[in-house]
Amino acid sequence: MNRRPLGLPPIVWWLAGTHMLVDGFGNIYAPLLPLLIPRLHLSLAAAGMLQMVFQLASSVAQLGFGYLADRWRPRVLLIAGPALSVIVLSLVGLADNVWTLGAILVVGGLGGAAFHPPAAALVHRRSGDRRAFGMSLHITAGTFGFAIAPLIFAPFVGRLGLAWTPVFMLPALVALASLLHRVPAIERLHEPHETTGFAGLRPYARPLTLLYVIVVLRTLTAMSFSTFMPVMLTRRGMSVGEAGAIAGFYLLASSAGAFLGGALADRFGGRRIMMASLIGSVPLLVVAPTISGWPLIVALAIGGLLLQSTLPVNVTMAQTIAPISAATVSSIMMGFAWGVAGLSAPLVGIVADRVGIELTLTAIAGLPLAAAILAWPLPDDAPSGLRPSSN
Repeated sequence: MNRRPLGLPPIVWWLAGTHMLVDGFGNIYAPLLPLLIPRLHLSLAAAGMLQMVFQLASSVAQLGFGYLADRWRPRVLLIAGPALSVIVLSLVGLADNVWTLGAILVVGGLGGAAFHPPAAALVHRRSGDRRAFGMSLHITAGTFGFAIAPLIFAPFVGRLGLAWTPVFMLPALVALASLLHRVPAIERLHEPHETTGFAGLRPYARPLTLLYVIVVLRTLTAMSFSTFMPVMLTRRGMSVGEAGAIAGFYLLASSAGAFLGGALADRFGGRRIMMASLIGSVPLLVVAPTISGWPLIVALAIGGLLLQSTLPVNVTMAQTIAPISAATVSSIMMGFAWGVAGLSAPLVGIVADRVGIELTLTAIAGLPLAAAILAWPLPDDAPSGLRPSSN
């Protein structure tokens, strides 16, 4: 019997489970920094530089893998990428110098980068008439894995020591084997005679550029709050644990937003949900840095939920606009856009050093409004409204 839980085929669920593991291991470095810094005698600048290098490998490199997936064998990337990521990143605790740690982060990051574009393209292709919901499930799984990773890695390693990080490899590989051996042989993502990759995206340059800028603005806002809000809270007198718990709650609420966004977009239209969510997040995030206690937690949770709900809509709309290069366009909207936003985060820190974290986050919270304005020219019916003419 061919079961389709929530109307989605099994392959979408298998890829979502893999995504959760890949993104979970993608968040192994930061939670272990309190132990890695004294062991390797890292400065904060060096720790930040390693994070940037990892971001380049795991996000920006998706451009190349997306191009490769559209032209080569996506199943190879789907299997080899997660395995490489899990195996190599599990060795992070064995690094005895900064160069070894950097090599582990780069190679492990490239493994994750290889998985994301073909996985997103296949989720889009196999979800049928529930494409936005399928993408929501896929992205939610990754966000959830990223959010809970510190709750698993940090306590375990904090109790037993960095030398025990390779232990994480064993259950992860068993889980990957269980999930990925079910993935069937995958047809090419395009026909050999079709123009794919970046050349295939030229007819769709205007709407894709708008979507790309929207994703960068949205991601920069989300990253700024998740990165600098804990610092602001500890400076107000909270413990690291309390501030981390609030940040984790923010990430979990964002995961719920990613799940809801696609389901609503399938029903009401992508542009409407995108604009409503972006605009709705602004007042909550603007006020969050100025308040405390439960009002702060509620404002962050709802603001993060609304902000993250736009992501699966962005990716699905881009894939629908340019289905001939689904993996390439996924790499642009996910990896490259997130990478550019992440590389912009140090500039946010510089501004925060000068004018204060509260004022900086309040200003950053206005970026989703600019993103909503950019979404206005995009029609709800992306498949018919944004296809170029045949002449």
